[in-house]
Amino acid sequence: MSWLVLVLSGVLEAVWAVALGRSEGFTRLVPSVTFAVALVLSMAGLAYAMRELPVGTSYAVWVGIGAALTVGFGMVSGGEPISAVKVLLLCGLIGCVVGLKLAH
Repeated sequence: MSWLVLVLSGVLEAVWAVALGRSEGFTRLVPSVTFAVALVLSMAGLAYAMRELPVGTSYAVWVGIGAALTVGFGMVSGGEPISAVKVLLLCGLIGCVVGLKLAH
C-alpha cells in the first residue's frame, strides 16, 4: 500500500509543479488552488509512505516520478522542446525509479 501511495504522491507532485507554473505568481485562482491542494495531498502521501519505506528511497522515487511527469507533460503540451537526449534521460530516470523499487 505504501508504494501505491508513494506513486500517487509523485503524480501529485507533477500536478502541483505544473499548477505552480500556471498560477503566474499566485495571481490566477484555479491554478493557485490546484497547487495548494495537490501540494498538501502530495506531501501527506509522501509522509504516509515514509512510515514504512526508507526516507532516501521514498524521496528519490517521489521526486523522480514528479520530475519525469512534469518534463514529459511539458514536452507533450508544447511548453518544452522534445529531443532524443531528453527522452533518453527521462527513460533513464524512470529506470532508476523502477530499480529503487526492485532493490527494496
